[in-house]
Amino acid sequence: MINGEIAKILREMGMMYEMEDVQFKPRAYEKAAMAVEELSVGASELYKRGGKKALDEIPGIGPAIAAHIEALLKTGCFAEYRRLKKKIPVALDELVAVEGLGPKMVRVLYRELRIRNLKDLERAAKAGKIRKLAHFGVKSEEKILRGIEFLRKSKGRFLLGTILPIVRTIEERLRKVPGVDQVATAGSVRRFQETIGDIDILVTAKKPEAVMKVFTTMPEVEAIIAKGPTKSAVRLRQRVNADVRVLPDESYGAALQYFTGDKAHNIEVRKIAIKKGWKLNEYGLFKGTKLIAGRTEEEIYKKLGLEWIPPELRTASGEIEAAAKGKLPNFIPFGSIRGDCQVQTEWTDGSASITEMAEAARRAGLEYIVITDHTRSLAMTGGLDEKGLARQGKEIDKLNKELGIRNNGFRILKGAEVNILKDGSLDIADDALAKLDVVAVSVHSHFGMSEREMTERIIRALKHPAVNILFHPTGRIIGRREPYKVDIEKVIRAAKQYGVALEANSSPERLDLKDTHIRMAVEAGAKLVVDSDAHSPSHFGFLDFGVAQARRGWATKTDVLNTRPVAEFLKALRGLKKR
Repeated sequence: MINGEIAKILREMGMMYEMEDVQFKPRAYEKAAMAVEELSVGASELYKRGGKKALDEIPGIGPAIAAHIEALLKTGCFAEYRRLKKKIPVALDELVAVEGLGPKMVRVLYRELRIRNLKDLERAAKAGKIRKLAHFGVKSEEKILRGIEFLRKSKGRFLLGTILPIVRTIEERLRKVPGVDQVATAGSVRRFQETIGDIDILVTAKKPEAVMKVFTTMPEVEAIIAKGPTKSAVRLRQRVNADVRVLPDESYGAALQYFTGDKAHNIEVRKIAIKKGWKLNEYGLFKGTKLIAGRTEEEIYKKLGLEWIPPELRTASGEIEAAAKGKLPNFIPFGSIRGDCQVQTEWTDGSASITEMAEAARRAGLEYIVITDHTRSLAMTGGLDEKGLARQGKEIDKLNKELGIRNNGFRILKGAEVNILKDGSLDIADDALAKLDVVAVSVHSHFGMSEREMTERIIRALKHPAVNILFHPTGRIIGRREPYKVDIEKVIRAAKQYGVALEANSSPERLDLKDTHIRMAVEAGAKLVVDSDAHSPSHFGFLDFGVAQARRGWATKTDVLNTRPVAEFLKALRGLKKR
């Protein structure tokens, strides 16, 4: 059993305990699920090396949950899970994927209408049965149907953040095969698209048959779709299909170019080749039957009179024209984020202490973080009021001093993710906001407002003189919740006017702003911050997703404020307000 499967079961345990109104256990299981997901090696490998003791030593996992993991590794299940599933026989992962449905609502739906899965839910909603339940009503029923339809549209696509760790594991495994020279994953994975449909891996190797054997017998493989001497296809246990191709060295660059760009990009590039009387395909660039380029992508683009185009941009959105003129911007480099402006801790809905998050950020190469726990109107997270923020501020001051963090060049900044109320006001008093280093705001309620109402609501918050950053500006959760209706162009203009930076949220399920909105912001002259939205120490690894999103939005380093050292970052934030 792989880590993702273990984490899924632990998370389901937490939700089932929440359905039962059991205190503390839901949080403990969620924390344990995160801990398993963060492991750099498989839980099964840890268990082989050190038995249950090794599982006990995983941070965030106590002896009882370690025993459950041991049972999962030995038998694929454990007694408490079977007991709860028998008591609550529902497809929890299906049902809670519908926007607005939490575990306790699922419990009501099961007890009152015997709804066990998505099909039952849709049938009951269409029959008008849900509206008759207490605390649901017509609007809830309509929202459930919209949520089901949204899930259906998203089916068959997978979050890049879910699939990329698996891809990296497979790549590393293939690199260790004797005779393998080069390994790369192309397609939407290499473009860092928000979601992917499948995995395309390209390899150069002296012994293709050895690559095929390793690839088709990997522990992640659920079924072999096809197996050949130089190409094989499998379905992974995560339900995504993966292909591997072994290529000759002289065609590797051509194949990488061919399988990386989206359809529109590739058509435009091939048109350039045709105009020159050449032919371009996955085997190379040909003049008649003579191969004139193919070993690297760079030589293909150069022959066609183009600068090499970063993979993230290959979507026929102006990158070809810019490359032909030698005018591609100097896009923000990966690894250039120096501070993370959205970090949650166990003070609200994070899984770790301020100290643990700071230490993880330092290990990730960051120079500062802003602690932005939720504020009081987000009650489900234990949001902080003015007194809570003051207590947290004192702890941050103490940590900066006691741990010598500031002396080592690292700094913890005081901040908050302040809720924008329905009327656009904030849920924290001005005198408390004035004591923070960074004030960020976001929408967490009343998502069903009209476009005009939501736009006015957000702009009123941006006008507040203390506000520095707008977090996840459109509120979307990829594959689960559509963005709320908002005139994003007006919001971007208002952000520039009132000196507020816009967040490019790196969390794989958000990636909000999306690339087209980032480009809109760049062209409007608004400033950005790229944040991980970290709720756990491992989440600082999300930052590359946000940087890729910013690159697709044609952002440069100067467009992103938190590419600067802490003093310059704070000065730039204040400078926006003065401007």
